[in-house]
Amino acid sequence: MSTLIPPPSKKQKKQAQEIREVPIVPDNLPNVSIKLQALDTGETVGGGLRVPAGITDKQLEELLNQLNGTLEDPIPYTFSCNIPGRTVNDPQQTIDITDNLYNSILKPGYHTTEDTITLIFTPRAVFKVRPVTRSSSAVAGHGSTILCSAFAPHTSSRMVTGAGDNTARIWDCDTQTTMATLTGHRNWVLCVSWSPDAELIATGSMDNTIRLWEADKGKPLSGGNGESSVLRGHSKWITSLSWEPLHLVKPGDKPRLASASKDGTVKIWDTARRVCLYTLSGHTNSVSCVKWGGQGMLYTGSHDKTVRVWDMKAGGKCINILKNHAHWVNHLSLSTDYALRVGPFDHTGVKPSTAEEAREKALKNYEIVVKKNGKVEELMVTASDDFTMFLWNPLKSNKPICRMTGHQKLVNHVAFSPDGRYIVSASFDNSIKLWDGRDGKFISTFRGHVASVYQVAWSSDCRLLVSCSKDTTLKVWDVRTRKLAVDLPGHKDEVYTVDWSVDGKRVCSGGKDKMMRLWTH
Repeated sequence: MSTLIPPPSKKQKKQAQEIREVPIVPDNLPNVSIKLQALDTGETVGGGLRVPAGITDKQLEELLNQLNGTLEDPIPYTFSCNIPGRTVNDPQQTIDITDNLYNSILKPGYHTTEDTITLIFTPRAVFKVRPVTRSSSAVAGHGSTILCSAFAPHTSSRMVTGAGDNTARIWDCDTQTTMATLTGHRNWVLCVSWSPDAELIATGSMDNTIRLWEADKGKPLSGGNGESSVLRGHSKWITSLSWEPLHLVKPGDKPRLASASKDGTVKIWDTARRVCLYTLSGHTNSVSCVKWGGQGMLYTGSHDKTVRVWDMKAGGKCINILKNHAHWVNHLSLSTDYALRVGPFDHTGVKPSTAEEAREKALKNYEIVVKKNGKVEELMVTASDDFTMFLWNPLKSNKPICRMTGHQKLVNHVAFSPDGRYIVSASFDNSIKLWDGRDGKFISTFRGHVASVYQVAWSSDCRLLVSCSKDTTLKVWDVRTRKLAVDLPGHKDEVYTVDWSVDGKRVCSGGKDKMMRLWTH
């Protein structure tokens, strides 16, 4: 009698898959010479080393911790190798060590066993964010479509949303209730932004005004009837807001605020006196995005197809115009966005005791990301209706580092990872694409959404990202495996906005169904 063999279980299938995926390294490979070099300072650790050609990334990590004397409390690292171009005109390539030295570098022929291979190491985030897996709450409150959202830079307990009901709301995420309703705007609230010291919130509206609020009380900044907290001057609606980075703020001053508008101008506001300091004119169409960089430059993208660089140390003088896009510039991101957003905070959310300490911590957070091989490099990526993106080093050249093509429809949103290592782009072609943040090279496409993708947000450890879409879902993606980690249905209509808290504990989302949803693990 024949015995029936049951089909393999999920566990057995996974084990079989893992066996297949184990990298094969030939026996009897000679040892190779390597040098371990820090990405930020360019300094080498341990001098010249002889290691087996089949050494894995985990073994390299252990070796480096041993050399640094951190074996008791090991730091996780990633390793990569710069490969010169094949010809004089070819740009330098960066290859990551994903499994072992042989398969990543020697087998493809980038180096031979005779060469001394320089491996560049970068520390990864020491904490790990778990993927959100469920909707912990769906909170009603707004009377119309939720258009924008942002967590506080220091905690996942506070979050602000702006909506088509002319209000913004500060939410207490611990109790899942509205902490304050910010009323006063006479039209849709299109953008919200926390100051880097977490003390103020700015809201920009279709009523052409910006309003300032005390973040802890939810009151207009003036404390009176609220009118002195209103910044007036734009003749059309506000499209984007950006605060002055905390490490650039002079002692005793409040951070300034930049606002971009459909009227084609950018205004710089003194938030202490509530007056306009400068108006930056030059764009000939709506300004869609503004970012205040850590070197004291302001970057603006516009529907006039250009990106402009303004020197705020020289009173807002335009020092560069980038003209490569063939259609509207929708969005731009800086490699230092995350460091500028969190300012003096980290994933623990501890507040500095003095303003001076806050500035020092903010500068330290910024320098960790901006210094590469001893050089200061703040890169920028721009996304456009022409289906392409460009990677720039805007203070060095008005020629792009790379033209990034592959999307089949307009690119709506783009974001550097917190460590500046990756770029992710969201498009109306239903896809999300991952790119190398150093040279703009294409890495992978994430497919799963069945309608336009509106926005993406990174987890602060750079291992995961979350996207929101017209198809009513959010999706969490694993950057290492390049696969969908979690599918998050729940919204009843299009989801326009998503954000991931700095401590990694929560994701918030909002859209056409007027519900603010919080997601946890």
